[in-house]
Amino acid sequence: MPDTTDLRIVGIHLVAPTILAHGSPAQRELFVRALFRGDLIACQLFSEPGAGSDLANLQTRAVRDGSDWVINGQKVWTSVAHCSDIGELLCRTDAQAPKHQGITAFLVDMDSPGVQVRPLTQMTGGAEFNEVFFTDVRVPDSRRLGEVNDGWKVAITTLMNERSAVGSDDTLAANDSLNIGWLMSLLGALGRGDDPVARRGVSEIYARRATTEYVNARLTRALQAGQTPGPEASIAKLMNTRNVTEAAEFVADLLGPRLVADNGDWGAFSWTELLLSTPALRLLGGTDEIMKNILAERVLGLPKDSPSEPAKGGSA
Repeated sequence: MPDTTDLRIVGIHLVAPTILAHGSPAQRELFVRALFRGDLIACQLFSEPGAGSDLANLQTRAVRDGSDWVINGQKVWTSVAHCSDIGELLCRTDAQAPKHQGITAFLVDMDSPGVQVRPLTQMTGGAEFNEVFFTDVRVPDSRRLGEVNDGWKVAITTLMNERSAVGSDDTLAANDSLNIGWLMSLLGALGRGDDPVARRGVSEIYARRATTEYVNARLTRALQAGQTPGPEASIAKLMNTRNVTEAAEFVADLLGPRLVADNGDWGAFSWTELLLSTPALRLLGGTDEIMKNILAERVLGLPKDSPSEPAKGGSA
């Protein structure tokens, strides 16, 4: 299966909507149109080695120095950072404030002095994720996104849009696994086109995909009405993650040892990258466990783990 990774996904689906919601008029004019045209590539600088699912525990610091902010710290698992022109960056700006209230968001140029990007090789053989280091990086206050110490509100907007994107069929290369035509062609190549058990497996994948499409249609209507995606984005993310994972496992069961045989046969080996990449879907955009907590608390009204803290937000 070809690598169809779209470098624009983060910019179009995550960063641009956040700038529209929280950015200044100058920021909207400078970045939004360029992101949608593909003139700029953007990344999301949220996760840290010690702050993944508990995003508010981030430690990257930004200290005010005149009209600039000086940033030091590290981010990790940053998709397409090695190709990006700008990054949406979360920093701690008040170490004394409660952790959800001492965060500020910035739009940082990725070619700024002091920014170092190191690609991380994945088990698929690719390197779409990166560590990013900030050493005395100066960012003008005009690149601050939202109010000082109000970055959690900015982050939630990005995360809600991220979950909506991950839950959508058209934003992940892994969703090629849900192409029913490809799956039926695979059955034919394996001589199982009339196998009722195999055909039922494809039918179940199709039915689950159709259900997810209805949830995504509801999300699309909300976005068209100017609303920020809510808990339904978490539902779509969970559903699509399950769909792709089960489709990958279905293909692996069909192919057996041929899954890793690079012998030129149709379907053999070409699905290996899909199978190896699907575990990441359960993490990016917030882990499955975080999504279930969000739904339990905000939809079902169940008590939070810690009544004194807001619900945690995942990251990618």
